[in-house]
Amino acid sequence: MKILVTGGTGYIGSHTVVELQQKGYEVIIVDNLSNSNINVLSNIEKITGIHPEFEEFDLIDPKRTSEFFKKHYDIKAIIHFAAYKAVGESVENPLMYYGNNLYSLVNILKGMKENEIENFVFSSSCTVYGQPDELPVSEKAPIKKAMSPYGNTKQISEEIITDTIHSKSQKLNAILLRYFNPIGAHETALIGELPLGVPNNLMPFITQTAIGIREQLKVFGDDYQTPDGTAIRDYIHVVDLAKAHVVAVERLVAEKCLKKPEIFNLGTGNGYSVLEVINSFEKVTGEKLNYKIVGRRPGDITKVWANPEFAEKVLGWKAEKGLDEMTFSAWKWEKAITKIK
Repeated sequence: MKILVTGGTGYIGSHTVVELQQKGYEVIIVDNLSNSNINVLSNIEKITGIHPEFEEFDLIDPKRTSEFFKKHYDIKAIIHFAAYKAVGESVENPLMYYGNNLYSLVNILKGMKENEIENFVFSSSCTVYGQPDELPVSEKAPIKKAMSPYGNTKQISEEIITDTIHSKSQKLNAILLRYFNPIGAHETALIGELPLGVPNNLMPFITQTAIGIREQLKVFGDDYQTPDGTAIRDYIHVVDLAKAHVVAVERLVAEKCLKKPEIFNLGTGNGYSVLEVINSFEKVTGEKLNYKIVGRRPGDITKVWANPEFAEKVLGWKAEKGLDEMTFSAWKWEKAITKIK
């Protein structure tokens, strides 16, 4: 059974490819390598023993995308990761985010329609909830005005998928996975988060500071209404997250998707502040971080963490790894790639 993973050489995508292959699925990856490295393919092969099929092109190109789907008409399901994902960057360059994240989705859905591919798993985000009125946040929480262009692209993408389903012009079964903050790396330290340039996410900035690539870690704000003043997020291990995508594909293929689209929050149900993540890292690694409190970052919310009960009830999925395991695996990965460099 062939599964297309867009953005499959990226952080979450590569871990999902590993989990799919270990479950016996045939995987084909499409990625433009704008935020990833071609060497990820050989590292996936080292883990699974299988070199995934790969095509390099940009999904915002309608002609190239259409040609791809005509060639690979036997795809059974698609997991769509290929999108820009940094809140701060989206505030600085909104048109880049709207152009990439929305055009690529529309082109994929057109390709699915033309080739009668029905099963679609979408990589969404808890940013669609904005700052929730109640915590932990469940799937029933209202969608609020997005606080960043990135968050808005996720809201609009969900609307596009829902409208496509309801149009009746195309048979589409979709699962929208709204996940919280993935961190950590594969236990082999062969794949992990590899940002090109200056990291936009907390964990790679922590590890790059600890190993000496960055002089200092900036903590954006200590005046939030939280116990220690820093923002709180639900951090989830990337391998736990990847496994949820496999379960979602299996549900679609087995035609068990009862509500169109089905929506699931993917998190641990625990909220950790930025300082708690730093303290965990220092504890498990023995490394002292040089960090500085600076002003808040535009687009960031105060606190959010998931109510993951629905995913456990319906998908039978639950996050298993704790914060210390997440931070330690990220450090193991950083040391591995720094040696390579």
